[in-house]
Amino acid sequence: MTPTLTLKSGTSWPDAWRRCLAVAPEAFRDDRVLNLWNGAWQEDGRVLPAVSPVDGSPIAGPPRLDGATAQRAVCAALDQHRAWRHLPLEERRARVAATLDALAEHRGLLALLLVWEIGKPWRLAQADVGRAIDGVRWYVDGIEPMLDGRAPLDGPVSNIASWNYPMSVLVHAVLVQALAGNAVIAKTPTDGGVACLTLACALAAREGIPVTLVSGSGGELSQALVRAPEIGCVSFVGGRDTGAAVATAVADLGKRHILEQEGLNTWGIWNHSDWDALTAVIPKLFDYGKQRCTAYPRFVVQRHLFDTFLAAYLPAVRTLRVGHPLAVEHPDDPYPELDFGPVINAAKAKELRDQVAEAIERGAVPLHRATPDGARFLPGQDTSAYVQPVTLLNPPSSSPLHHAEPFGPVDTIVLVDTEAELLAAMNASNGALVATLSTDDRATYDRLAPHIRAFKVGHGTPRSRGDRDELFGGLGASWRGAFVGGDLLVRAVTRGPEGERLPGNFPEYQLLP
Repeated sequence: MTPTLTLKSGTSWPDAWRRCLAVAPEAFRDDRVLNLWNGAWQEDGRVLPAVSPVDGSPIAGPPRLDGATAQRAVCAALDQHRAWRHLPLEERRARVAATLDALAEHRGLLALLLVWEIGKPWRLAQADVGRAIDGVRWYVDGIEPMLDGRAPLDGPVSNIASWNYPMSVLVHAVLVQALAGNAVIAKTPTDGGVACLTLACALAAREGIPVTLVSGSGGELSQALVRAPEIGCVSFVGGRDTGAAVATAVADLGKRHILEQEGLNTWGIWNHSDWDALTAVIPKLFDYGKQRCTAYPRFVVQRHLFDTFLAAYLPAVRTLRVGHPLAVEHPDDPYPELDFGPVINAAKAKELRDQVAEAIERGAVPLHRATPDGARFLPGQDTSAYVQPVTLLNPPSSSPLHHAEPFGPVDTIVLVDTEAELLAAMNASNGALVATLSTDDRATYDRLAPHIRAFKVGHGTPRSRGDRDELFGGLGASWRGAFVGGDLLVRAVTRGPEGERLPGNFPEYQLLP
């Protein structure tokens, strides 16, 4: 019998909000956050209501600007850019380093905001904040050779990112872009993270970092944040539909761009026998409910290994721990150890459940469907944003689960008989960010891996976005523009020699690093 749970002491949303008001009163009001542009916090924009995916309770919503105000913000960012780009590197370095110290001081509050706003378990929320801080410190320590012979862009960098990694992707990119000599603009994701980003940007702005933070709908703000001539580079992380529109705009304008888009990352099983290793890694693949750009939602399995694959997979997936990220037995207990909490909102949860039901109706075989019986919830809490792990065999080709990333705790398995079928199934989405092939024979891996259309391919181990000097990109439709990671991130947001061809996936060429 599951014990009655309570909220961990000091972790409620009102507790977190009061701490935000105390730490950054310039950026937070009693009932809302502010936009940051023209070097000042602005009480403008129409605030939309928002609820936490954790329990459906009200939290701060984004103050959405109109297009005209966003354009004024971009013009002001250009003025900041023209001043900042001439600041000596040592001064930029000192200001970014001071920002990192401030972020580290308030690491716990930033992580708590991530729990409430996007549903991350405490361990993963802390890791998101820590990766941002540690990753930017690596650039602060080693930036000089990366900037040798290079100059800032002609205008600020515009960042439009998804909600799932506000710190380790968005804040990390913004601070490195500023270190390289650019003013930076960040759009808060529509689905969550506004308070966390507001606090992080407040700490950066105090140190003189030329950061602009605005909220609004993509359609309303795209003219300013993507097409405006003042913008020197567009950095986008999100889905393929929105990314395609951004890609068309930047290609028409000849604008520098970094567009990370989704892809169906796959894990192939071929002539494999190390099942203990697979069992050990399966729970880790469900971190944050697979709401990651480098999640593996598809297994492509050699048919005659299917029974042994299931014997390794099913016991592991049955160990997954799901629930309220702050629910404990006693108020002073440690944070609960969970694999994931809710998905980003109730609408996404319903979409996933509908897709699973439709796939089964059309012939998919349910191999595993967890129930909420053992999940850790508070008494009577709203659980509409929670999805229990599901595994389906052979989703029909008519289902979105067949060809697209579900962005939730739904695994699909496809059986194949030949190497050609294996490669075709692993390349189902015309490009991916990561993939893995588990096979005992290194020669087989070396022969097949180059035909898998993913930027990173692991041999029996998962690949990730990476940190510090690890490069990152995508093949096919999963990426457009310059690759990033290590010195490539700095090269992507600076100008080099005349005629330089950046490593990346561009309409006119593809250049691998």
